[in-house]
Amino acid sequence: MSQKAIKLYRHPKSDQYHCVELMLSLLGLHTEVVSVDLMGDGHQLPEFLAGNSFGQVPFIDDDGTVVADCNAILVYLAATYGDGQWLPRDHLVLARVLCWLSMTDEDVDSKAGSERWITNSDANCEVDEPLIRILALLKEINLALTVNKFLVSGKPTIADVSAYSYLSHAPHGYISLFDYPLVREWLTTVSSLPRFVNVQRQERVYEKHDWNIRS
Repeated sequence: MSQKAIKLYRHPKSDQYHCVELMLSLLGLHTEVVSVDLMGDGHQLPEFLAGNSFGQVPFIDDDGTVVADCNAILVYLAATYGDGQWLPRDHLVLARVLCWLSMTDEDVDSKAGSERWITNSDANCEVDEPLIRILALLKEINLALTVNKFLVSGKPTIADVSAYSYLSHAPHGYISLFDYPLVREWLTTVSSLPRFVNVQRQERVYEKHDWNIRS
């Protein structure tokens, strides 16, 4: 384990950093959270870019080792500190984990699972495509959970951490989880893991079933 606190640089109102903060907590790693003022161009300051040339958040600084991009950070943390649990060593299982990371990054990270997904009362064509994609993803996850307790096996992996951070916010975007009982059960299971941590605006709204799917 790192001798020093791992610094997590993030914007406090961003949903994206939750999976990183959650992973750090699940691994029991000492963390120092550093808020970056994106509106004030804090990510463009020379001292910021010196350690993170992409100028993006979140990123971590693990005693001089800098890693950016949520999925890359999850892989790094699990490989370095997870003792094989969160990033399986079996090549086939590992491939499935990486496949889920890719799917959730493509289908969920682009506005899905947050209040920003549907921004007004009038649906339009720009909303239809991500809505269809997230519903397809929910069906895939619900199907996967008929085989395993978690996405790829009977134990949680970084795939679950990544997907949870976004799908737990789906009802905020008026995406009903009523037709996906295994997804709701999985969300509750993940949130019951030892050292699970809540973050700003994260509510267990997926346990309520009074949301209507927007068409």
